[in-house]
Order: sequence, then C-alpha cells, then structure tokens
Amino acid sequence: MQRLLGAWLVTAIIVTTGISACEVPQTDVSEADSSSVYVQASTPSPGGTGKVYMGREIAEVTEAADAAWLERPQRAVSEFPDRVVEALDLSPDDVVADIGAGTGYYTFRLAPRVPDGRVLAVDIQPAMLDTIRTRAAADTLANVTPVLGTPTDPNLPDDSVDVALIVFSYTEFSHPREMITAIREALVPGGRLVLVEYRGEDSTLPIDSLHRITQAQARREMAAAGLRWVETRDVLPQQHFIVFEKPPSTERAAATS
Repeated sequence: MQRLLGAWLVTAIIVTTGISACEVPQTDVSEADSSSVYVQASTPSPGGTGKVYMGREIAEVTEAADAAWLERPQRAVSEFPDRVVEALDLSPDDVVADIGAGTGYYTFRLAPRVPDGRVLAVDIQPAMLDTIRTRAAADTLANVTPVLGTPTDPNLPDDSVDVALIVFSYTEFSHPREMITAIREALVPGGRLVLVEYRGEDSTLPIDSLHRITQAQARREMAAAGLRWVETRDVLPQQHFIVFEKPPSTERAAATS
C-alpha cells in the first residue's frame, strides 16, 4: 500500500477510518517487559497491522515492490530532502545510520556530507539493501554500508553512531519499543536520533493517518525507550523534524540509581 498520496495524483484527501488514539486502550509502558506494551486490535484498519503501541496502530510495511515509488522525482519537491539533510548539521567524520533506508533515497544524499565518516543503511528487507549495494558500487561510494536489521534490532554496535535518521519509516516499525531501545544503545553518549514524520496533528494532509504521528505521541514513545527530546525544528511544511538524544552515561546511571 502506498503511504503517500501525492497531491498531483488526487483531488480529495483520503482519510483512514480505523482505530484512533482515543479509541485504543492505553498501555503502561513504564514496566521493563516491553512485550506487554502492545495491544492487538480485533480488526486492523485498512493499511494497518492491528497492533497498537501506546494508543497508536502500527502501519503495514512498504514492500520492495514499491521501490520505484520511493524514488519518484516528485519527492524532491514535496518532501524537501535537501532541507532534511542540511538541518542534520553533520560533521565530515560522523557515522550516520539511515534507519529504514529503503532504496537509499536519503543514504545517497547523506554520503557526500560525511566524506570521512560512514553511512550505515539499515533495512529489514534484503531486496532494498541489494539496491543500495548495487548503486554504491556503481557510484564508487566507499562510505556506504548496507546493514540487514531485524524488526527489533538494527544490528549496529553499541556506542558507534553519531546520528540516527528515521524518515517516514517509524510508523511501520512492528516493534517500536525494542527498535528504539536498540538504536539508543547504538548511539554514542549525546548522539542524536532525528525523526522525520508527517504531522499527525494535521488531518488535511494527503497521507494515510497511520503514517502520521503527533509530536506529543513521538516524544512519549521515544521517552519510553530512554531518549531525551532536544528540539523540534520548523524546517518542513508538512513533516515534523524532531531531535532526540541519548543522555550521557552519567545521567543514565543517576536516573537508574
């Protein structure tokens, strides 16, 4: 199912009529056992999995068959990827993890920004990583590394990533608590996770409601996985650009003592 219904293709807004946050039982996420924080709805919404986390139904994953859609030229003028990359304020030697990299739409925009660093293109679909691997070889980009993750783990070493970027993928994570916790561990102390997702507060956006998230919901979910909100930057017309960070080790130790 396509996540984004481009304005150039539709004349009406399509709104999913599924489970809303106010209709779903809220789950206490303060407990250590994350397996108990998910609720399974009796009937999934169209395009949804029926699996609910903190009041939000998780969306279905965009399949490899949608690769051409992910690379459509219109993305450059509707999603402003250059603004996203610029707003990351990367250093030349940063290690950046492109989480849910897909075909590498952002991976290959990030690579020139970290000539002395590395871009780790993480996806759970081998077909997507094959596409990235082929293009990296063709473009002779030595600083791009495809990484096969799992639904619960990006398979990145602890304390190895300066910046993790998630663009239009988080709402599809089947195990968001486990995945964000693992990403937190992969970040260096003070490392940043940047979440770019369509604004759940704006029901007029031409995108399925399951692929939108409110800032309040995003902050709540990231906090549950141990990340601290830093700022929300107003750099995109329709999407949130939310920055979180991994607290320094001393702060985390004090919080758990």
